[in-house]
Amino acid sequence: MFSYQDYEKSLKVLGIVSRFTSNDLKNSYLKLSKKYHPDMPQGDNEKFKEINEAYKIIQKYIQSYRFGVDEKDFYEQNPFLKKGTDWFYDF
Repeated sequence: MFSYQDYEKSLKVLGIVSRFTSNDLKNSYLKLSKKYHPDMPQGDNEKFKEINEAYKIIQKYIQSYRFGVDEKDFYEQNPFLKKGTDWFYDF
């Protein structure tokens, strides 16, 4: 198991500073792992291992996240589908 500090450090290692999708995570991981792969000219074995570990931690967190299934949870988890009278949502 990992702590919140491990999770927070993993976000920093992968350059994630705010909300992200699983595609954002994957793209960041692929970009950094290619850059620091030991076979690349600027490769760094330790940095590559750190990137892989960070990716595993965040993946584990995402896979264990539980989604609510009632209407209130649906709209809270999907802010762009939010019901309301705000003009922003009337499209």
